[in-house]
Amino acid sequence: MTAAPRTRIKICGLTREADVDAAIEAGADAIGFVLYAKSPRAVTAERAAELASRLPPFITPVLLFVNEDAPKVIAALSRVKGAIAQFHGEETPEQCEQATGPGRFRYMRAARIPLGAAGAGFDLVKYASDYSHAQAILLDAHVEGYGGGGKAFDWSLLPPAVDAHLVLSGGLTPANVSDGIRILRTRCKTLSVDVSSGVEIDGPGNKGLKDAGKIRQFVAAVRAADASFSS
Repeated sequence: MTAAPRTRIKICGLTREADVDAAIEAGADAIGFVLYAKSPRAVTAERAAELASRLPPFITPVLLFVNEDAPKVIAALSRVKGAIAQFHGEETPEQCEQATGPGRFRYMRAARIPLGAAGAGFDLVKYASDYSHAQAILLDAHVEGYGGGGKAFDWSLLPPAVDAHLVLSGGLTPANVSDGIRILRTRCKTLSVDVSSGVEIDGPGNKGLKDAGKIRQFVAAVRAADASFSS
């Protein structure tokens, strides 16, 4: 019997201590903080540092930026110990390098995949090659704004082989994450998942407020999907 692969889990868009604690308790591998002022989940670098100070060893804080100036990115990453950057705007490979040191900090680059049949036209192989210095390519749906829209692109339209570590995001929930893992697990070096709106409290005005029960359900669904790959 072979060991089941382990999908790493990031819970993104956290704004409260209780939600950080819930993600830790549930078994998340990474915690995401949105440093984009126009987002309803936005926090300052100072607030991200406060929340990240609750993290135990081996859980990674991730800071999400959208077209931010390099000095501000470096200052924020310097403030949050062990943080990596997630670039979610129109940053070029050169801008990503400049905003991370270069090489001083690790980063992920978000690929915004069009919804529907148009997703087949996105050249993920070339994109991963262009951003070859990124630790991972995060796959999100191309929606108005930058992330957190709760929309899923058509995962089946992605290439059969991508020479990169991929992070599946965009519209994930406890109900569909296992399907995403099943479809993409064999198409890349390793697969991780990233959830934000899918584990938030129901109702308007609750963006950035997580539901501890949904976080536990999401992690359980990922672990069940992992177990299904063992033989």
